[in-house]
Amino acid sequence: MPTSRLYPVRPFLAASFAVFREGRVLLGSRAAPPNDTLYSIPGGVVETGETLEEAALRELFEETGVRARSLGFTGWSQFIERDEADKVRRHFVVASFAGLWISGEGEPSDELPSLRWMNLDQARELKLTNGLLPILHKGLEIIGTQA
Repeated sequence: MPTSRLYPVRPFLAASFAVFREGRVLLGSRAAPPNDTLYSIPGGVVETGETLEEAALRELFEETGVRARSLGFTGWSQFIERDEADKVRRHFVVASFAGLWISGEGEPSDELPSLRWMNLDQARELKLTNGLLPILHKGLEIIGTQA
């Protein structure tokens, strides 16, 4: 039975993936609040027995139909949401990776109903999840040295 992600007893570990294709990154907005108005990279909770990198690539494929080759770790971020009584409502620690596109055009899903391939200048015009730009810049650095 899935564990509720609301009011957790400890943070959830998640992984995300910035996939680059011809200088553009795939960004999406979540279907459910609180991040339904923000754009970010695909990602989700790490499953038992998965490495962080495996989880990031799995989530990328499940949410978008895109396959990628991972080239490296781009950093971590945290999402902590508190309720009116200052109790922790949600807490995620997210490890992010970046790499190059292999296949798939990026099909919207129940979790990411809006997807866009865009360059970083275009991405800066959107409302992004907190801490995403440094992760995208690091991803560009990594693919630039290994592409």
